[in-house]
Amino acid sequence: MKQWLKNRRKGYGKKLVSIHAWNAWIVVILAISGLMLVGGFWREILGIGRVWLKWLHIIVGLAMLAPVVYYLILAGKHWKQLRNRPWQRVNTIFVLALLVGWLLSGIVLWQFKLAGPRWSNAALLIHDLLTWVGLPYIIYHSITRTKWLKDPARRAVKTTTTSTRTQNTADPSDSISDEKETPAAISSSQFDRSSERDPLKSEERPQPLYTRRAFIRSAVGVGLAVTLGPTFISWVGRNLKIDNSIDSMLENDPNRMVPLPQPLSASSPPIGGGAEGHFRVYTVTPIPSFSNANWSFRIDGLVERAQVWNWEQFVKLARTVQVSDFHCVTGWSVYKNTWEGISLAQLLKQAGVKSEAHSVKFYSGDGVYTDAITLDQAQMEDIMVAVMHDGKPIPADLGGPVRLVIPQMYAYKSVKWLNRIELIDSEHIGYWEERGYDKDAWLTGAAQRIPNNLSGS
Repeated sequence: MKQWLKNRRKGYGKKLVSIHAWNAWIVVILAISGLMLVGGFWREILGIGRVWLKWLHIIVGLAMLAPVVYYLILAGKHWKQLRNRPWQRVNTIFVLALLVGWLLSGIVLWQFKLAGPRWSNAALLIHDLLTWVGLPYIIYHSITRTKWLKDPARRAVKTTTTSTRTQNTADPSDSISDEKETPAAISSSQFDRSSERDPLKSEERPQPLYTRRAFIRSAVGVGLAVTLGPTFISWVGRNLKIDNSIDSMLENDPNRMVPLPQPLSASSPPIGGGAEGHFRVYTVTPIPSFSNANWSFRIDGLVERAQVWNWEQFVKLARTVQVSDFHCVTGWSVYKNTWEGISLAQLLKQAGVKSEAHSVKFYSGDGVYTDAITLDQAQMEDIMVAVMHDGKPIPADLGGPVRLVIPQMYAYKSVKWLNRIELIDSEHIGYWEERGYDKDAWLTGAAQRIPNNLSGS
C-alpha cells in the first residue's frame, strides 16, 4: 500500500495543478447549470432541455468525486508541506468541506424519493447554503490558484543546487508546493537566478503597480459578487423569512379581490398548527394579478351543467378544511398546511360529469400552464380548489386567489392561479410532462395515505 501511494504521489506538483484545473471547471459547470435550473426565465426558454440540463448537473456533480479522491491520495504530502502554514490548512479543510458537502447533499437530492421529504428538505437547504456561501470563494480560489501553481517564481523552491536536491529529495516533485514563497525563499531564488544572468543584462524591468494577473483576479471576484450577490440575498430572504413571510406577501399582493374570504373556525387559528417550512416561488411566466373585473371561474367541457362564477359568487360556495403536506419535485417540502377550499369531487358532482369524460384538465390564469389527472384520480377526497392557507387568503406569489391542491402528488400537479376546469375525453400532457416530468406525480407511499378532511361550520 505504501509503495502504491508513493507511486501515485510522483509528480505531486503537476498533479496538484491538474486537480485545481479540473475542480475549477467542474465547479463552474455546476454553478452555471444550477443557476439556470432555479431561474424562472430559463424554465420557459429551455423547455425539455431543462431535464437534460438537470442530468448534466447530476453527472458533473458526481464527477466531483474524482478530484476529491485524487487529492486525498496526495493529501499526506500536501499536509506536510502546510505544517507551518495554519491558515492554508484551514483553507484546505474549508474547500474540502464545501466539495464533500455539495456532493453528499446533491446525492440526497438526486435520490430524494428514496431519502424522504425531511432528508431532502434538509439537503436542499444545506446545498443552497454551501452554494451561496462557498461558490464565489471556491471559483475564485480554483481559478487563481491554478494560475498561481503554474508560475515557477511563486513556488516554494527548497533546494538551490542539483546535488542538494539529489541528496535530500527522493522525489523531485517534493520541492514544489502550492504555497507562496517566504521572503527568504524569494530572496534566495531571485539571487540564484540573478547570479546566472549576464551582468550586463542584470537590470530588472520595472514592474507595474497593478499587473494584468491581479486585474483578472479582481475582475473575477467582482463579477462573482455582482452576479451571485443578489441571488444570495434573495435566498436568505426566502429561507430566513426576511420580508418573505405570508403576511409580507399579502401586504404586497397584486391581487385585488373583494370581498376577502372569511376563514372557517377550523382555519383560524389553523387546525394544523401553522405551516412548517418555507415555500419557494417557482413560475414559468411573470406572476399574474387579478381583480373582480378580470377574474372568473368555470367548469365546462363534458359536463351536464357548465358552471361559471364571478368572485362574489365563488367565495359564497361551501368550503371545507384539510391539513396536508406540500412536496415539490425539486426536493423541498412545507408541512402541516391548513388549506380551506372546495372539494374537487364536489364541484364535479355539481356540474354532472358525462360518461364519455376521461380526464380533468386544469388551466392556470397565467394563460400558459395546464395539467390534468384522470377522472378516477379526481375522486380522491383530499383534492381541493383552495382559497385560503392557514386562515389567510392565498397571495399571488403562492398561486392565489385560487389554486389547486393535490396532497398525494408532487406540487407541479397543483396548478396555481386556477380559473378553469375542463372535462375531456382523452389524456392531456401537462406543461412539465411535456418537458420530461412523470405524468403520474405520485408521492412515495401516496396510495397508503388517508386524506385528512375536516368539515367547516
